[in-house]
Amino acid sequence: MPREPLHRWDLAPDEARVLQRDLAARLDTTSPLGPCRLIGAADASYNRGDDRLFAAVVVIDAETDAVVERSGLIATARYPYVPGLLSFREAPAVLEAFDRLRNRPDVLICDGQGIAHPRRLGIASHLGLWIDLPTVGCGKSRLCGTFEAPGPERGDRSPLIHLGETIGVALRTKRRTNPVFVSPGHRCDLDGAIRIVLETTGKYRLSTPIRFAHAYVNELRRQAGERPETP
Repeated sequence: MPREPLHRWDLAPDEARVLQRDLAARLDTTSPLGPCRLIGAADASYNRGDDRLFAAVVVIDAETDAVVERSGLIATARYPYVPGLLSFREAPAVLEAFDRLRNRPDVLICDGQGIAHPRRLGIASHLGLWIDLPTVGCGKSRLCGTFEAPGPERGDRSPLIHLGETIGVALRTKRRTNPVFVSPGHRCDLDGAIRIVLETTGKYRLSTPIRFAHAYVNELRRQAGERPETP
């Protein structure tokens, strides 16, 4: 899937932060998310202090939850660990895994943030601009913003607020479990992001494609002699 490069990756942190703000202004977080038959998910993992990075993209059939295709790799991280700039470390490997796919998904859910980021450019938003595809951030933890605990039932949610702006929601995907943090990435509105996360979440807290992507990353870690990460 050839594409024109969006930008260079070898930027100093201050330059990268300026670029994040510039790219965030190009995001589309108002378009409704259409029907999605092929749903992709991306995950990346590494050990602090190690330059090896494990990245995976998995595509499932929304009607059956069957895996249609998966792509993964072990890469060398070219960017240091800098809080708030993790997409500069992780995204190149995820993009390489995505480019190996034969089936282009209708939406990509990322184990991370969309616009729920201090400069509104988490990995889901960053990847969305690179691949020009609807993307959704679904993080297990909050990066920024404040929220009130949502109700205890599946589907309950509360706004995630940062600097007076709603940047996502804390969403309960399973009864009486910790919420996940959902935000639009690119070419998707918040309602669509919530919908696709709930539609792909069954009896587990995490959505099915994200669980499959995480499992594949752990498979890659085991192949490299590393311990798997817990979900």
